[in-house]
Amino acid sequence: MTSAKTAGARSALAYLALATGVIGIVPLAQWVGAPAAIVAVALAWATLKPIPRVLISLVLIVAGLGLLLNPVILGPSSATLTRLASLIIAVMLLAHVLGRSRHLALISEHLFAGRALTRYLSITFGGLFLAVPLNFGSVSVIGTLIGREIRTHGDSSGTRNAARAVLRGFGSASICSPLSIAVVLTLTLVPGLHGWQLISLTFPLAAAYLLLGTLFREPEAASSERGDQLAGADVLRSWLFFAACIGLICLSTYLLRSLVNMDYARAVTCSCLVIVVIGLFGGEGPPRLPAMDNIGNELAIIGGSAFLGATVSTLVSAHLGTSFALPGWSLPVIAWGVPWLLFGGGLIGLNPIIAVTLIGGLSSQLWPASAGLGLAVGLVCGWGLTIAGTPYSANALLIQRLTGYDNWRVSVQWSGRLSLCALALASSLAALLTTLLMP
Repeated sequence: MTSAKTAGARSALAYLALATGVIGIVPLAQWVGAPAAIVAVALAWATLKPIPRVLISLVLIVAGLGLLLNPVILGPSSATLTRLASLIIAVMLLAHVLGRSRHLALISEHLFAGRALTRYLSITFGGLFLAVPLNFGSVSVIGTLIGREIRTHGDSSGTRNAARAVLRGFGSASICSPLSIAVVLTLTLVPGLHGWQLISLTFPLAAAYLLLGTLFREPEAASSERGDQLAGADVLRSWLFFAACIGLICLSTYLLRSLVNMDYARAVTCSCLVIVVIGLFGGEGPPRLPAMDNIGNELAIIGGSAFLGATVSTLVSAHLGTSFALPGWSLPVIAWGVPWLLFGGGLIGLNPIIAVTLIGGLSSQLWPASAGLGLAVGLVCGWGLTIAGTPYSANALLIQRLTGYDNWRVSVQWSGRLSLCALALASSLAALLTTLLMP
């Protein structure tokens, strides 16, 4: 098969996985959606990085053994894989549609205007805001601007602070964005939770984390301050455009959850596709779907990790049996330790999605539903802080490629103390909520 035909097959399989995720029928997800996503990644083997290759190899081995020994155990894993694969593809489509907007260019340039503190806050909160609809695209856009600034004016405290700010902004989006994989997966797995309950707690935490970050940055010389050369009205319209997109997604998700009783991941996927359809038909020229043949690494890391975590969770749950129960005193201890566990795993290159899927999958059996909020806070905060503060996250590696700053330096060295403070706060809140909400 030629490379062009392979690319076309990968794109078609990705859209097939998206369609099965939107339809939401479990047998269809198990026998069509999950295999389509796995084969799409396998066909992209030549373009996969080492870790995605290991993950997809493990997925193929586990899936093969499961089919031979007990296909029933693959049901929950396949459903989780299909839900996340469809969400990833929908978010990528959303980023593609919004990335072509002139509003994004205006906002991106505006982020670097003003005094040092204003500029830092603009980049870090702007990165949080843009990461809601653009996901990884926000890091790419702002990171490209930082790289251009370095090439034009050289390395400076201002560009180093900007690199800090963009990583922290994206990490905070994972903590509080209704579209983030962390929030979607946690709400899907942890029983008895609504999105507004979790986000109403994690958004203040994310804002506090970003504000605390102003204390962990370099002082900038007065000469590095830049004037704002953009018209305020144009920039405001651009911010309102993205705010309207985010608002429409949130409203659509709420309506689908309330009126149709749709699960959270599927509701977010469908809501993203609403904006995609509006953007495709409302833009210039005939509507044309982009090729989805270059997302193998993302599908392998997120979908593959979720599949493995869900499979292990199913096996462990079956082994423990229904009579097993955790002692009451251990629940706050576990909630306190979850963010530290995820962050420690990130320091050695483990993707947090594996641990989140495993812990979340077991929570329906081992965790009281009334105290689920405490566990959920620990999971999403640990995930976001791992993304922002560990060297092997995709975002730290992307910043390294775009700016030249070493991934260990930009994450651990520059933000290590901030990460420790935020981990202490998040884990303490998770333990406190669990203690207060326990039956």
